[in-house]
Amino acid sequence: MGDTEKPMKDDAEAGERTTGEQSPAGQTQGGPHSGARADRIFRLCARGAGILILLVLAAVTLFLIIKAFPAFIGDGEQRTKAIDSLSGGRASGFWQYVGPLVFGTVLIAGLALLMAFPVAVGIALFISHYAPAKLSTVLSYVVDLLAAIPSVVYGLWGALVLVPGITGFWGWVANHLGWIPLFAGPVAAPARSVATVALVLAVMILPIITSVTRDIFLQAPRLQQEAALALGATKWEMIRLAVLPFGRSGIISASMLGLGRALGETMAVLMILSPGFSYALRLLRPSTSQTIAANIASQFPEADSIGVSLLVATGLVLFVITFLVNYLARRITSKAGE
Repeated sequence: MGDTEKPMKDDAEAGERTTGEQSPAGQTQGGPHSGARADRIFRLCARGAGILILLVLAAVTLFLIIKAFPAFIGDGEQRTKAIDSLSGGRASGFWQYVGPLVFGTVLIAGLALLMAFPVAVGIALFISHYAPAKLSTVLSYVVDLLAAIPSVVYGLWGALVLVPGITGFWGWVANHLGWIPLFAGPVAAPARSVATVALVLAVMILPIITSVTRDIFLQAPRLQQEAALALGATKWEMIRLAVLPFGRSGIISASMLGLGRALGETMAVLMILSPGFSYALRLLRPSTSQTIAANIASQFPEADSIGVSLLVATGLVLFVITFLVNYLARRITSKAGE
């Protein structure tokens, strides 16, 4: 009888130890129901975050549409007067008013991206594959620091340092390359021109593109790089065969991120560029173009109700442009990743 009770007692104690087994931290581990509950909570939180983003985007879109609606259904004479006032007498219809702004926005942002992109990729490659470890750490810290500088600081630097300092260089460019329509004079003095603004925006988006591209290059498969070197490839050949193909989609995403910031930049453009309403591709001349964001910032304080609606409508156009750029970037990235 005593021998029979002893195994039963041992089995009960073993069962208690199994159900009350503790983790190394001294806490009792939950069963499968606890893991399923945590997974369900995490899934709901992730879904809620995604829905929240869509709701915010929809709310912004709805706000812009509602505020811009009076500009299209209001009194035509008042709308014409408001457009005439906002454009300084250079436009009478909405699309005649917003067209040059769209042109200037895309032109300046595109030039900034063309200037910044090759330099950013080169810096990212140097940091990730050429620089010594200590220098790479320092440069990475500097790049991340530059990416966090407010745009108004870049605007001050451009207005107070770059504008007076680069006038002579733009004059040299006009004298030697003036036969190219883009660089035809007369040169703006001081250099408050599209080229100067594009250069400031290029410096502004350079650390953003560099930071993202550097992280992509550092994630390139180490095994493929070592295999290329083992087969006799030079370092550049290894980068061309193993690193750049891996980071193609990331490079495109980084460039589109920089382009998005350049499209919506306000203060730097407002502090440097004189307003203009034209489709001229003259980068060195004064007062040829203006961006949507800078125009809104400069005109908003003095605009009446119809004028505010018109400015919001131009903001809606900028919103659509940014959305299309991001959509195009997603399509290009998905195709590059295939």
